Amino acid sequence: MATFPGAPPRAPPRGLQSAAFRLDCVAVADALIEVQDLRKEFRQGFWMRRVEALKRVSFSVERGDIFGFLGPNGAGKTTTLKILAGLIRPSSGQAKLFGQPVPNAKMRGKLGFLPESPYVYPYLTPWEFVTLCGRLSGLRGGALRDRSRAVLEQTGIYYAADRPVRRLSKGMLQRTGLAAALVGDPELLMLDEPMSGLDPVGRKEVRDLILSERASGRTILFCTHILGDVELLCDRVTILSRGEVVVSGVLRELLKGEVQRTDISLLGAPEPLLQQLAAAGHGVRRSAARTVVEVEGQAHVAQVLKQALEAGVEVREVVSRQETLEALFVREAIEAPKRREAEALSGAGVAPTPP
Repeated sequence: MATFPGAPPRAPPRGLQSAAFRLDCVAVADALIEVQDLRKEFRQGFWMRRVEALKRVSFSVERGDIFGFLGPNGAGKTTTLKILAGLIRPSSGQAKLFGQPVPNAKMRGKLGFLPESPYVYPYLTPWEFVTLCGRLSGLRGGALRDRSRAVLEQTGIYYAADRPVRRLSKGMLQRTGLAAALVGDPELLMLDEPMSGLDPVGRKEVRDLILSERASGRTILFCTHILGDVELLCDRVTILSRGEVVVSGVLRELLKGEVQRTDISLLGAPEPLLQQLAAAGHGVRRSAARTVVEVEGQAHVAQVLKQALEAGVEVREVVSRQETLEALFVREAIEAPKRREAEALSGAGVAPTPP
């Protein structure tokens, strides 16, 4: 949550760099986070049973990106962020921030971290907590006061800056933690569920804040279960499932650009027409007087519209549906692991456990 002092190394003057040297610097400098074959095992229970939380996780976050780190509950997202923040150590593999292996106290000065459930001493006020984090970041005097006030106003909690934290709601506490992550003016923000506990207005404000922070030059990695926010904000995503990377890449390339389905909304369609369309393989969904015909792809859209108009039916809406992040998430992070598990059990002659 807090940030720590540390200054970025200076690159040689541009005029003294060879072309090869500049290319190497760009390749290294652009990857603010590098994770390679990261593994983490925990011991749990009376018998100290081994639980593998991360299984050879690899990904990178480039400078200036908004990076979405996704996965179902228990996939390993928070464990990965804690390793990057230097709070726990990996069992094997390598993680780097700004080209330096973690944990590294100097690199923490460039990092602002918001944990999933920020804890603040209940007797402190948001002002006291944020200024404490500012002192840990090396701020003093007027600079500390000005920066603390600025981030408290930016996150919308300044009006309650003098109230004890124990009297704050979950959303207000989340805003306080976000202000603490920002107070040290970090280059990299790691946010674990930053929209947790926020109302719709608060979610929009945090989305706007993330975009403004990227515009000011920061790189943002954040975890969330709100996939619509990821589609709106993120340049790249990595999806974990059961401690493994199942999807990783540029978001616009992962989501198929072609039309997957076209929904044609009809008003007052007669039953013979609907039976004819269903027999042709189109999905038909009835809702009061309106009926939605689901046409796969684009090849048959014109034919369905022709049939509807010839039957005197009013066409109310034609909507093209493309691949969504939610569909990708469900397919790769939930359905695919279950299918692989069932196939493995079937190959071993073991009946799958019923849900």
